[in-house]
Amino acid sequence: MPRFLRTILAASFLLFAPAVFAASSNVVNVYTWSQEIPNAVITEFEKETGIRVNYTSFDSNEIMYAKLRAVKNSAYDVIEPSSYYIDRMRRQNMLEKLDRSKLSQFKNLDPEFLNLPYDPRSLYSVPFIWGTTGIFMNKNYFSENEVLQWSDLLKKKYANQLMILDDPREAFSMALLMLGYSINDTNPAHIKQAYIKLRELMPNIRLFNTDAVTSILIDEDATIGIAWNGDLFKANLENSQLMFVYPKDGFEIWVDNFAILKSAPHKENAYQFLNFMLRPDIAKSVSININYATANLAAKNLMPPSIKNNSVLYPSAALLRHGQFETDIGDATFALYEKYWEQLKMGV
Repeated sequence: MPRFLRTILAASFLLFAPAVFAASSNVVNVYTWSQEIPNAVITEFEKETGIRVNYTSFDSNEIMYAKLRAVKNSAYDVIEPSSYYIDRMRRQNMLEKLDRSKLSQFKNLDPEFLNLPYDPRSLYSVPFIWGTTGIFMNKNYFSENEVLQWSDLLKKKYANQLMILDDPREAFSMALLMLGYSINDTNPAHIKQAYIKLRELMPNIRLFNTDAVTSILIDEDATIGIAWNGDLFKANLENSQLMFVYPKDGFEIWVDNFAILKSAPHKENAYQFLNFMLRPDIAKSVSININYATANLAAKNLMPPSIKNNSVLYPSAALLRHGQFETDIGDATFALYEKYWEQLKMGV
């Protein structure tokens, strides 16, 4: 999930010191999204189990993947890729097939987040945090039903007003949905059409951003555009005029999943860590701390009504059926994204 963009520790430290961390059996080496697991949760796990956690974080799936591929056997045990990298890494035989008999807390997961296209039988991943990408508007400036689908953002009246997430996959997903294609489309002709659609949108774009979305929404530096639902939920706590729209022409659903590397040196400790994170009280604590939805149904049921009944964080099952889960689009398609993304930013 390119949703948290500050790295807590230098990821390269674990990567290039595998012997040091593999030497001790009473540790677990964890590599997750930045700011996703609070320090208090790590401390509680260590206190309860006596297992020391070497915790490292990353700020993009691409960084995580590149570092794991850079060495034959990394020292990491538990990692947390987003859905489309689970898809890629399981195909590349990088992930351990999970032993459900060692995951007593797996039963707490929401069935809606199991057996999805990126891991059809949920053999390699444990869904943890999830979210969606949609349209945000500020009611001080726009009427409630003014924008209902992605293509509405193309209207000339929104010239120089939109904030777009500074992420090529997010932007191309939006453009592909405008055209009626899947967010996982790999047809080069369709990708080019999406690029042309983004060029059409450019006069309406005021700024690209990913790392300060919440503050931009709160301060009204942008009043319409694209956002992740968790950022909108958090910003809405300080600016009640913000609203989130699930576009009628579809939207992206992303999921951050735990997995165990096939080369993990401490697999038994990794299972203990996963069971701990799947406990309802722990999953609830993490979700509330980061303001994103949990894939743990038992944890959701412990939430206060103001959270578990919030339609921004937890849209109805009927609405979710209009969303699409990210799967791996492959290197060739992503290279096309980056080529067109650079051209878009340069105004070519």
